[in-house]
Amino acid sequence: MSNANWRIGVAGLGTVGSGLIDLVTARPRFSPTGDTCVVSGVSARSRGARRSVDMSGLAWFDNPVDLARSPETDVFVELIGGAEGPAREAVEAALRLGKPVVTANKALIAAHGQELAALAEAQGTPLLFEAAVMGGTPAVKMLREAMVGDEVEAVAGILNGTCNYILTQMEASGRSFAEVLAEAQALGYAEADPTMDVGGFDAGHKITILAALAFGCAPTLVAAEIEGVDTIELLDIRLAKDLGYRIKLVASAVRTGSGISVRVHPALTPLDHPLARVDGVLNALFIHGRKIGRIFIQGAGAGAGPTAAAVAADIADVMAGARRPVFQAPAGSLKAFTPVSAADAIGRAYVRLLVRDEPGVIASISEVLAEAGVSIDSFLQKPVEGAGGVPIVLTTHVAPEATIARAVAAMAALPVLLTPPRVIRIAGV
Repeated sequence: MSNANWRIGVAGLGTVGSGLIDLVTARPRFSPTGDTCVVSGVSARSRGARRSVDMSGLAWFDNPVDLARSPETDVFVELIGGAEGPAREAVEAALRLGKPVVTANKALIAAHGQELAALAEAQGTPLLFEAAVMGGTPAVKMLREAMVGDEVEAVAGILNGTCNYILTQMEASGRSFAEVLAEAQALGYAEADPTMDVGGFDAGHKITILAALAFGCAPTLVAAEIEGVDTIELLDIRLAKDLGYRIKLVASAVRTGSGISVRVHPALTPLDHPLARVDGVLNALFIHGRKIGRIFIQGAGAGAGPTAAAVAADIADVMAGARRPVFQAPAGSLKAFTPVSAADAIGRAYVRLLVRDEPGVIASISEVLAEAGVSIDSFLQKPVEGAGGVPIVLTTHVAPEATIARAVAAMAALPVLLTPPRVIRIAGV
């Protein structure tokens, strides 16, 4: 094959696939090598669907595996999505033939990254996935390339634009989660079934990939702790702001003395913290290096243009002959990370209680906390119209999370409580 003309097979013709075809058609020489890139074949679930790009001159493949195997495909681009089925089968087919693969599929890489990396490295061919995390914002390249001279201690940020949009709009408009979710679906920010986003699973896939790149381990999705935003109430958003915080869905991967903590959960973030100021559908990420210190990147986490640009950047790396392990070390040497045990985890928490308006309530709560060994950092008692009781909110000092959980369980048993306690972690980034 002549490197002067690279033929790209694109599987998946949604927003990103259409955006990539637009980009390649408009700028076929986008690579710094000066070589030409052309789309030679495409595949999607429905041939007759209406699309924003003209594909009349492109070879159509009903099965993406056939596109991957086609002699007219030099680079296979997988934009189908999903950890199993056609996406996985087509990627494996391309790699077995020694064909470079570029994908935006975070679920596939989070679930099967080590196996696919081993296959790619055995064939001496690239497997690249910049667009799988933060769309057009180069989080993957930052960790895989720019940080190799340092030791990464932690990565943390906002990795799901749908959840960030919902939380931003709840605070700005005073509307409930359900109302804002319906709006996000109408605007195309959320799927008809939003579970992957609002349940935290999308962010879980992404932080699993970043943890593997940051710490030189295998992607270990099953070890990630994942909690979504679907239980966040407007009352908590308002009370958190009164305490000087904004609630965000924070994904983090932190190296500790006892293992690696990989988590996704709602977190109270101080109003003056950069993550608290990331609004709408934007994504943002902190990277903490032992020598470099803290780096902050922010940008579009999705969309046709930004994500297609990230895919094109990976294609350009293929055209330039870039070679390195798929993660931070050869696939055969990657090990699943050791999760931090619940007994070793420490942190701070926001605890909201809805209680009866009667004497002795605060004394009872304080007694429970004292007996558990949990120290109060701040305390707020504020009547809220329509709350159905008196909300009491407290934040704790740093304590073992198991100790905080025992204190919360003891408070839940108090007869003055009208509803179960609501606990949200306070961000430590």
